Amino acid sequence: MASSKSRTGEISRKTNETTISVKVNIDGEGRFEMATGVGFFDHMLEQLSRHSLIDMTVKADGDLHIDDHHTVEDCGIALGKAISDALGERRGINRYASLDLAMDECLTRAAIDVSGRPFLVWDVAFPTQKIGTFDTELVREFFQALAQNAGITLHVTNLYGANSHHIAETCFKAVARVLRTACETDPRQGNAVPSTKGSLKG
Repeated sequence: MASSKSRTGEISRKTNETTISVKVNIDGEGRFEMATGVGFFDHMLEQLSRHSLIDMTVKADGDLHIDDHHTVEDCGIALGKAISDALGERRGINRYASLDLAMDECLTRAAIDVSGRPFLVWDVAFPTQKIGTFDTELVREFFQALAQNAGITLHVTNLYGANSHHIAETCFKAVARVLRTACETDPRQGNAVPSTKGSLKG
């Protein structure tokens, strides 16, 4: 669990479909070690770590002989739980953030509330069903699992774009940047929970 000195989380999760281990450090430098067996997904997770400045280690052994679905979704579950544990009571955080992120022809908007109330609004359409061998529908599945288990309200909208790789990458980068801002400490908050309820644990 998180403490006043260290906002870190570690999750191990094993099912009949996947074995996942995740470590995060909210106050990191964007260092990453990804080994999920899904090359494009590893690339996206690297973007999430690098641009959020959250150190992340994600290792997965999944039933890739079936498809990538269980591995991607279960990594989202484990990563979300690790982030939630690292944030603890969410004292002193900014809580909210929003951003428009551009990449070549593509523009994607992300907005976040680290609220303790999980919800995903997903307004993203891909022009292709695949990026290489990766199913584009799994991008949403990952963020649904992440939001649900991190206890965050997350809105992601692709405003325009023509290339599926660019659209996916802007989603991960935009979420990374709002996650970074929302989880950073606000010096004016002190140790207070930024809610009139006094709790951001749902």
